[in-house]
Amino acid sequence: MAKRGGYAGGMPGNMNNLMKQAQRMQKQMEESTKALEEMTFEASAGGGAITVTVSGKKEVLSVKLAPEVVDPDDIETLEDLIVAATNEAFRKMEETSQNEMAKITGGLGGLGGGFPF
Repeated sequence: MAKRGGYAGGMPGNMNNLMKQAQRMQKQMEESTKALEEMTFEASAGGGAITVTVSGKKEVLSVKLAPEVVDPDDIETLEDLIVAATNEAFRKMEETSQNEMAKITGGLGGLGGGFPF
């Protein structure tokens, strides 16, 4: 006679628990993703001369420019500041996303838990 939870009677008890945990984790990840999509992230460059706001959906929501940074003779600096602020806002969004997912996965390093599949 096989032990309870053994292979002879169906799924092992540990496998059943693992499936339940995986379902809970998936639901938590979906909820966290939805919450992150509703968040906004802001970053500035040039000592606050430029501020960019992005959403958790990876969309640029706004770009604010201080009047003194708009110099028709120096468009390159303005462009560089916009790129820097935008990249920093996206970096903040990504960092928050990774931290939230790490809370759910227990820092296992991704959906595969560090396994190669």
